[in-house]
Amino acid sequence: MKRTSALRAAAAALLLTVGLGAAQAMPASAVPTAPATSPGLLDAMRQDLGLTAQQAEERLAAERAAARVESEAKKAAGGSYGGSWFDAGTGRLVVALTDRDEEAEVKALGADTRLVRHSAGALDRAKARLDARPAPSGVAGWHVDPRSNSVVVTVVRAERNAPAVRAFVERARDAGPVTVAETANVPRTYAAGTVGGDPYYTGNVRCSIGFSVHGGFVTAGHCGGAGAAVRGWDGSAMGTFQGSSFPGNDYAYVSIHSGWWTVPVVLGWGAIPDRLVKGSAEAPVGASICRSGSTTKWHCGSVLAKNETVNYSQGAVYQMTKTSVCAEGGDSGGAFISGDQAQGVTSGGWGNCSTGGETWFQPVNEILSRYGLTLHTA
Repeated sequence: MKRTSALRAAAAALLLTVGLGAAQAMPASAVPTAPATSPGLLDAMRQDLGLTAQQAEERLAAERAAARVESEAKKAAGGSYGGSWFDAGTGRLVVALTDRDEEAEVKALGADTRLVRHSAGALDRAKARLDARPAPSGVAGWHVDPRSNSVVVTVVRAERNAPAVRAFVERARDAGPVTVAETANVPRTYAAGTVGGDPYYTGNVRCSIGFSVHGGFVTAGHCGGAGAAVRGWDGSAMGTFQGSSFPGNDYAYVSIHSGWWTVPVVLGWGAIPDRLVKGSAEAPVGASICRSGSTTKWHCGSVLAKNETVNYSQGAVYQMTKTSVCAEGGDSGGAFISGDQAQGVTSGGWGNCSTGGETWFQPVNEILSRYGLTLHTA
């Protein structure tokens, strides 16, 4: 695709050339064992996570190890699997189990274990029962939390005693194990009016490109409906929304016209060098993660929860991932990446990048599967 300057085009081309020359392309499910860590990424983790350069390097190495262990540990645990998460304090993956019989095998893989009452399957079924019910605006969302071994229902503090909110929470407790959390904030999407930057436009809405796929890119569904025309950063015709889903989901696929092309790069906006995308291996809860968007550029944080239902004013969106990364209007659709692995596209959240906040993303692998797309990787 076109870039905003010759300098960025040259940087992207150099990244692509170096990446392809240094190693062969990896499948989307692969997790690299020893990727180079750029000084800029370490700077971002220092700023947003409060880590020294050495601590950031050690954490990234530990997270890569945890990602490799997670899928094997889930298989070893079988029906006893109660979920898992990365513990930043110990630098290890923690696997919840309902039965001690699988504990030795899981530990042999390199994970710590915790005995819990409810399996991940039971928690997922409890959440699914909530997903089937309409929620009042005073309920911000709900997700399965492996650390508390429950479904966490988040209510807006100012409306916690509203009859509709209390009734929803009571029904939620009937559905399964529930923990109630409170927030002062209401989730919103991050689309914005037309302003400058490195965006794409549909109508008078500005959003951000997520990840390149062969034939186009993926982004947020609330940014445009199927058939909507897309203009690039320079106002020229760029492509068309071929598929879009919102609410329920928040994802879309945009095909691009001739004159634009795709590269496996996420912009670092000068905070770090532009990032090569080498796959889409999913990072565990607790892992560090960064976001690139056309308004607030590059910011990092941690994965807080997965499979959360977010109750926007337009309707609920399911199977979202919650992060501690900030975002603002116009960042919608932008890329969430962990190391060099694509994670998802920005949906919405609360707060801003001056005072902080939380942001949700739609996992990228679901989007690729839904539209039969192939991620463009280095």
